[in-house]
Amino acid sequence: MPNLKEVRNRIASVNSTQQITSAMKMVSASKLKRAQDAVLQMRPFSAKLKEILDNLILSVGSEGSVYATDRPAEKVMIIVITSNRGLCGGFNAYIVKAVNNLIREKYAEQAKKGNLSILAVGKKGNDAFRKTQYQIESHNELWDGLTYTKAATVAEDVLKKFAAGEVDRVEVVYNRFKNAATQIVTTEQMLPFVPEVVAKPKQTEKTSGSKPDYIFEPSEEKIVEDIIPYALKVRFYGSLLDSNAAEHGARMTAMHKATDNAKDLLKALRLSYNKARQAAITKEILEIVGGAEAINN
Repeated sequence: MPNLKEVRNRIASVNSTQQITSAMKMVSASKLKRAQDAVLQMRPFSAKLKEILDNLILSVGSEGSVYATDRPAEKVMIIVITSNRGLCGGFNAYIVKAVNNLIREKYAEQAKKGNLSILAVGKKGNDAFRKTQYQIESHNELWDGLTYTKAATVAEDVLKKFAAGEVDRVEVVYNRFKNAATQIVTTEQMLPFVPEVVAKPKQTEKTSGSKPDYIFEPSEEKIVEDIIPYALKVRFYGSLLDSNAAEHGARMTAMHKATDNAKDLLKALRLSYNKARQAAITKEILEIVGGAEAINN
């Protein structure tokens, strides 16, 4: 039978933990609403921009921009988007696992030659890969007030490295927000930019007869040169917004489960405490009765 003092201490500890997890759940819920609104507002703009860009690339050709030039993937960069903080279930673990699988299945040769680098957005991703043989660069400061300007600065550095030939391919791994309880681990190729209709030949057959008729001013090449970097920055920013909303959803769900588990544990502990207390009272009564009987005899 457990000691009454030990059970009381455990009840106090679990009760304190329950209050913390409940408060964290409410904080994440309030942040999730703002993050979700930002994602939903960004997606239509990003999708339309990508559609226009796809048609421009099809019209001009991949040679019209250095960012659309596909070359052998000798040097690869993987952008790993995680959170700065934990307590969000398997949110970060799933990303790290997806990155390791991507390297093992697709870029094992580049990793063996030392031509694979990691750009970690978030402390958890940085912690997971900093002791590996990969070249690592971290940008944890992006989560300290996420803005398009901050995201564009990081994306600009990546674009410059690709244009200079320091990197031949860039992949982004992040959690795509679906709802508060569901996050989808997503891997997207950021560079070189490949139009979706080119990547899916079946769609090309359906849409080849309805090519949009644009009027270009000053020229197709100039527009493509300006719009591709902007579209890639918007796309990268959209990935960050998705990951931010997914993080708050994952943390809210994790704290909700933790609060429920604390309730169940408290119920079991109180039952155990009552049993121990009842047993102690019964023992004391028996001792009193036994003493009284001894005196009478």
